[in-house]
Amino acid sequence: MDENIISVRALTKQYQTSQASGINDISFDIVSGQIVAIIGESGSGKSTLLKTMFGLLKADSGEVLYRGNRVLGPDEQLIPGHKEMKIVTQDFSLNIYAKVYDNIASMLSNTDVKSKQEKTIAMMEHLHISHLSQKKITELSGGEQQRVAIARALVSDTQVLLLDEPFSQVDALLKNQLRADIKRIVADTGVTVIMVSHDPADGLFLADKLLLIQDGKLIQIGKPEYIYNNPEHIYTARLLGNAVVLNHQQALDLGIHTKAETIVFYPEWAELKNAWNSKRFAVKDVYYKGFYEELLLERNGVLIRAIQLNSGTHKKNDHVQVNIGRFLEF
Repeated sequence: MDENIISVRALTKQYQTSQASGINDISFDIVSGQIVAIIGESGSGKSTLLKTMFGLLKADSGEVLYRGNRVLGPDEQLIPGHKEMKIVTQDFSLNIYAKVYDNIASMLSNTDVKSKQEKTIAMMEHLHISHLSQKKITELSGGEQQRVAIARALVSDTQVLLLDEPFSQVDALLKNQLRADIKRIVADTGVTVIMVSHDPADGLFLADKLLLIQDGKLIQIGKPEYIYNNPEHIYTARLLGNAVVLNHQQALDLGIHTKAETIVFYPEWAELKNAWNSKRFAVKDVYYKGFYEELLLERNGVLIRAIQLNSGTHKKNDHVQVNIGRFLEF
C-alpha cells in the first residue's frame, strides 16, 4: 500500500475578511514519490497553499501532516519551514556572489568533506550544470539559476521538493529539458515533488496528480488525463485546454441538440469533414501552430475553434463541414 507522505486537512489561510483571498477548506493526500501539480489562475491561492504546507505561513485553521506528524507554523519554531522539505521560490534565494559549486555545497555539513564533494558533483551532473560549477550566480541566465536552485534544494537528501512557478523564467526549449530532468530525478531518487504553476502544460506534462484551484478552493483532483477529459467545471476545461464554451442558444444555432445551459468542447473534438451539407462553417482565420493549425470557424454568427493536422487543407474563406464529435454539458 502506497504511503501518504503529506496529508492536508481542511486547510484555510485568509489574508482579508472582506473578500476571497488565500485558501479555504482544502484537503488532499500526496503519496510518496509522486509529482503533484497545483494548477490555477494567478491569484487563485496556489502559492499560499504551497507556503502553508511548508510551514512558511501560519494557517487560520486545519493542518498539514508530514508522515503523520503536524507541520509546525512559523510562530512555533525559530526557523520557518520543514527540515525534510525544501522550497524553490521564484527569486531562487541563491548567494549571487558565490560560485555554483559553493551554492550547492553550502547545504551540506563539513563533517564528511569527501561525501560533501561527491554529493555536490553528482547533483550538478543530474541537472546538467557541471560546466557551470566555477561560475558566479550573477553570470548565469535565469534558466541556469533555476537549475542551481533545484540542485541546492535536492542535495541534502530532501524528501519533498516544493517548486513555486519553476518554469516562469525559462525559455520553451530549456523548459522541456528541465521538466524531463525533474521527472528523471523523481524516478532515480524517489523524492516527492509538489509544484505550482499557472501554465497547465506543466501539470499535464509532468504530474501524476493534478490539483485544480479556483478562488482559493480545491475544485478537482485526479490524474491529468482523467481531469482533462472529464472536467467538472467550465473553469477547468478553459484552463487545461482552452475549451470552446457555448450557451444553449449558440449550441442550437450550430445544430447541436442539448438541454444543457452550456456546452463545452476542446478544439480537437471538432471533426472537420469535406462533405457538403447545411452544417457548414466559414473559415474566418487560420493560426499556424507548428505541426497543426487552429481554425477559427463561424456559423450563424457563432465562433468556434477546431484543429487541422494537415497544414493548408482548409484556408481562410473556405467552407467546411464540422461535426462536434463530443461535448460536455454544464
